[in-house]
Amino acid sequence: MLLKTDLTLDIDRIRIHFDTESLWILNIAIGIIMFGVALGITTEDFRRLIRNPKILLVGIFSQFILLPALTFVAILIIKPHPSFALGMMMIAACPGGNTSNFYSKMAKGNAALSVSLTAFATLACIVMTPFNLEFWGGLYSPTNAILKPVALDPFELFKLILLILGIPLISGMLVNYKFPEISKKIERILKPFSMIVFLGLIVGAFYENIDIFLNYIYLVAALVIFHNIGAYIIGYYTAKSFGLQVRERKTIAIEMGIQNGGLGLLLIFDFFQGLGGMALLVAFWGVWDIFSGMILASYWSRR
Repeated sequence: MLLKTDLTLDIDRIRIHFDTESLWILNIAIGIIMFGVALGITTEDFRRLIRNPKILLVGIFSQFILLPALTFVAILIIKPHPSFALGMMMIAACPGGNTSNFYSKMAKGNAALSVSLTAFATLACIVMTPFNLEFWGGLYSPTNAILKPVALDPFELFKLILLILGIPLISGMLVNYKFPEISKKIERILKPFSMIVFLGLIVGAFYENIDIFLNYIYLVAALVIFHNIGAYIIGYYTAKSFGLQVRERKTIAIEMGIQNGGLGLLLIFDFFQGLGGMALLVAFWGVWDIFSGMILASYWSRR
């Protein structure tokens, strides 16, 4: 059995196999998924939120303030390995994942609200993701020690998120606005295709790193499951405490629990050189929340 110091060194030396070509494919896949989602978004989705600012404020507060803050508190209590802690902060700093729209509809939540929140959160994350990662990571000395040598540039992070999320989102909405009939036809083909490509990348990455997952997954499994379930609970009961209806509670809970792990993994490889423990935790989250979201949405759909 490894001693704690040996285990720490071992974790820091983990390198998930994800070459430059795969990274480019992941970049493109996330951009295409976002473009496909945006084809179904109209300005009315944003107006709907503006007309009901309470739902918007609860969603943004839960996603970008409460989840990162409570993740930080959980890290202070649990004291995980620094790279695991930074991985948790990365997940908490990301916007909701694209499958949240599908799960919200399946759970009999407010699908229109889900699409609106995803769109708004994606725009907000261009600023909020770099800010939250830098702010909370800098407050905790073990993760701050990782951030310093990495020299994370929030502006470069902002540019990358704008490129792979912001531009596809705006482009998709413009196509939908100018050519609504054509955009519907493209969306029907593009959304399932892009999701298949994205899931294929996750499965392929898992297969390429099967030895790493088998040897080390037990180190992050409990952290990811605890963090993920906590995010669902935070979202649901925050919405409840503000007096939102059950449909809205389900939607905000799913938006919180289904985080964009693909974006997190991409940022880790671009800015943290695929840091072992960080990449391992975020990669497992990307697999786990697909299953947890399916289970929760199935349960809610029967009630």
